[in-house]
Amino acid sequence: MDEDRLLMTPGPTAVPAAVRDRMAEPAPNPDVEPEFVAFYRDLTDKLGAVYGDDDLAILGGEGILGLEAAVASLVGDGDRALCISNGLYGDGFADFVEDAGGEAVTCRAPSTGGIDVDAVAERLDEGEFDVATMVHCETPTGTLNDLDPVLDLLDDHDVLSVVDAVSSLGGTPVPTDEIDVCIGASQKCFSAPPGLAVLSISDAAWETIEATEIRSYYADLTPWKTAADEEWFPYTMPVNNLQALDAAVDLLIEEGLDAVFERHDAAADLCRGRGRELGLELYPDADVASPTVTAFHVEGRAQELQQRLREEEGVVLATGLGDLEDDVLRVGHMGHNAREDRVERTMDAIDRVL
Repeated sequence: MDEDRLLMTPGPTAVPAAVRDRMAEPAPNPDVEPEFVAFYRDLTDKLGAVYGDDDLAILGGEGILGLEAAVASLVGDGDRALCISNGLYGDGFADFVEDAGGEAVTCRAPSTGGIDVDAVAERLDEGEFDVATMVHCETPTGTLNDLDPVLDLLDDHDVLSVVDAVSSLGGTPVPTDEIDVCIGASQKCFSAPPGLAVLSISDAAWETIEATEIRSYYADLTPWKTAADEEWFPYTMPVNNLQALDAAVDLLIEEGLDAVFERHDAAADLCRGRGRELGLELYPDADVASPTVTAFHVEGRAQELQQRLREEEGVVLATGLGDLEDDVLRVGHMGHNAREDRVERTMDAIDRVL
């Protein structure tokens, strides 16, 4: 792989050398060597700086596993889930609900704006729900949702909350203390290799999980409540990935969360300022654009621009997904990529290609 290549996708991100080095270190056998349990406990303690005080589970699978596991463990036959959506991943929660035997009721808003809080309130008043799902940062459109008013409504109606914070956690503040199950992943703002989903789980969520008849083995969160205490994990843990995440969390803690958030804000401001100079328009409304990813609206040109940037400039960007595949070009300034020199090189490359 060309070392001059600049990977500026919204996950997986570029991985710092210290994280790559740690991943390559010899690893204990997690099934038979007790030092692994001590390491796992220490890692979950460190992650508390980002996730808060709730119990944590680190699953051996990409972030989508975390989304599916949250729903599969909370939703049983006949349970009703309110799937609050303004994008592809918000819609996708409904599939997990139906796979678990539940009834999915989707409350949609346009993908260019935030969650429609009034519509959510109306839905909650119309009937009872057991669980509600939502996305903090809709990565395909670069939209960041304000969760606080929605979480307040769910609390008033005694509805458990499941939040996909995969593309925001560690890059911008997330109200984790108000969320029952909050899902992150290693390959986004943590800038570790893909392969791990990290979930925080509240006491209320545990009560429901323990009372739910769960159809899945791999996506069942039940064993994770006592795994570290009992020194038994439901499957062989991907130790090298965990070591890489440990190193990535060390870097984040060393820098300090406030400084990390400021760095993401500065990178986003620079990206959008340069974009305006080039005549590029944001896809989402400016007031809901995420600090971790910028989506430019380039109708009908995204795939062409992506290919030319990769081949002519050595800069790797992402396009939109689904119906927006050729209309949105995305710059991922998250994690290790949220640095002004990397954004400047990216925008210089876009300038030359345009």
